Amino acid sequence: MDFTLSAEQLQVQKLVRDFCQKEVAPVIKEADRTQAMPPSLLPRLAELGILGICLPERYGGQGFDYLTLGLVCEELEAMDTSLRVAMSVHIGLNSLALLQWGTEAQKQRFLVPQAKGEKYGMFGLTEPGAGSDVANLASTARRDGGAYVINGEKMWISLASKAHHILWVARTNPERPDPHDQLSAFIVETDQPGVTRGDLHGKLGVRAGSTGWVSCQDVRVPAENRLGEEGEGFKIAMACLDNGRYTVGSGAVGLIRAALEASVRYAQTRRAFGKEIGKHQLVQQKIARMVRDYELGRLMYYKVGWLKNQGVRNTRETSLLKWFATDASFEAANEAIQIHGAYGYSDEYDVERYLRNARGAIIYEGTSEIHQLMQAGYALGYREDGALRCELPAYDEQLWRA
Repeated sequence: MDFTLSAEQLQVQKLVRDFCQKEVAPVIKEADRTQAMPPSLLPRLAELGILGICLPERYGGQGFDYLTLGLVCEELEAMDTSLRVAMSVHIGLNSLALLQWGTEAQKQRFLVPQAKGEKYGMFGLTEPGAGSDVANLASTARRDGGAYVINGEKMWISLASKAHHILWVARTNPERPDPHDQLSAFIVETDQPGVTRGDLHGKLGVRAGSTGWVSCQDVRVPAENRLGEEGEGFKIAMACLDNGRYTVGSGAVGLIRAALEASVRYAQTRRAFGKEIGKHQLVQQKIARMVRDYELGRLMYYKVGWLKNQGVRNTRETSLLKWFATDASFEAANEAIQIHGAYGYSDEYDVERYLRNARGAIIYEGTSEIHQLMQAGYALGYREDGALRCELPAYDEQLWRA
């Protein structure tokens, strides 16, 4: 592995960082307070090419590699988690699935406008009664001639009120003995008759983003909108989660960095007992742990990005990244509040928002408990992914830039 970022990657990193500082920083506190995504956010991300950053140019993307996607997610979440969430669902959970599993016709119809940022994608797996237990989802898709009739409801869906397409996982083959083989995946257009949706309010964190529900009532979806074959829905969903967890983990590293930088600034200006609080050893201990976790998290997502670029299966490594980085980001934000004292408990400073935002990532894209079971399963030899091989195509700069 070579840890040197290319000149182009550094330019992308700076582009995203400048965008966040100049255009998001002035409005993010008010967006969090009002629980509303700034209307200019997604169009500006599209205009800057960020919504298609790691997709091939022939499909309307920018042609960068998967590591660059991680760099973008780190920068976005260093400002606010809601920005990274938009990337996670639009690219990680939807667009990359189209790149990996879609037919050429599906790519032209759905992936191209998403890569250009003309339309937005989201992911429909979680339901009111099915979260970690994916095989227990209740949504159904019944074949009816040249179409499928879809019924069900998805819950805790990011970009629920914003996106134009949802990758919907439903039960198509209930007669099959293995529930994992009963699921299929579809691209559902949200302007279809029978599709209703809305935003949820009152969330603890990620309040500046769109999170909601999507319902399908007798929605007729053409058979050509099915992604993959019947019965491949679970496999496709797991591939989506490999990509989504990478964006969550790399984003969480950005939140660790934000908590670290805020703590350093405050510790160098706040005085107690006759000196800067940064000179007190217990404050230094908290900051040192943030430094450690930031460096470890960054190394982990660089490795996963490298594996993705090689086209190597990375489910274990991505799970470990997501588990470590999200737990570490919550601890970093918690310690940042402690360093800020009473000021950290108010929204005058950003660290209280970091804590609220970090808490959600420990739950979504696989709870920390799920990832602990996965890692133990790998270590003990109980977990075998051979039957679920679903890695992304290896990055080829000539092909991506063609």
